[in-house]
Amino acid sequence: MKKVFLFLYELLIFAPIFVLATIATAVTVMVGRLLSKNNFWRYNPPRYWSKVGCRLALSRIKVVKKGTIDPKQSYVFIANHQGAFDIFLIYGYLGQDIKWMQKQELRKIPFVGKASEIAGHIFVDQSSLKSMIASIDKAKSELVDGASVTIFPEGSRTKTGKMDSFKKGAFVIARQMGLPIVPITVNGPYDVMKIKTYLINLGQKMELVIHDPIPADEVASANLSELMNKCHEIVYSGLWDKYK
Repeated sequence: MKKVFLFLYELLIFAPIFVLATIATAVTVMVGRLLSKNNFWRYNPPRYWSKVGCRLALSRIKVVKKGTIDPKQSYVFIANHQGAFDIFLIYGYLGQDIKWMQKQELRKIPFVGKASEIAGHIFVDQSSLKSMIASIDKAKSELVDGASVTIFPEGSRTKTGKMDSFKKGAFVIARQMGLPIVPITVNGPYDVMKIKTYLINLGQKMELVIHDPIPADEVASANLSELMNKCHEIVYSGLWDKYK
């Protein structure tokens, strides 16, 4: 009976409202950025869209701030990747002007791809080293006026709820751009909607843990493997016990 209710809610309430909100947000970003270069249009509409997604899922949100983040400073935020709702949780509740490092394939999504391009999100072509370098150069040009970039160093969503090892790309990018790294732990999105399913588990708690920044000079001077391990341990430390 519960599964029937979830299916009907998602089909008749969640999906129609979310699709309309997505189209409205994309159009607002495109028109707003066309008429004005004010950063409001690239960040605030998606932030409200993300909160709509969380509210439609009836999620309870908690934000834990363990460090101080300067809104005028650019950072590389790295987070574990539990599920699709990671994006809504981070975008909606981090409180920073962020751009996403995302797969090239997402550019093809109607409305969303074009709006993401106009908003300055960074599409990564992973087909060659030359393409990756071009992505880093693109990121450098976009991170102005306190804008930051968010990357999932695991590369893909977890299949079990447990955190996977980190790939080095995010840390190389942080070094290339000379930026501090802020580790983020997300808890709960795995329970809201697991990978390879579109059925949403309503009323789940989600938590965003924002850790202390790792200064740019430490990012630049530390051994890459040690830096990756340190960040992995910090993110891991914020996980709920059932995800460890």
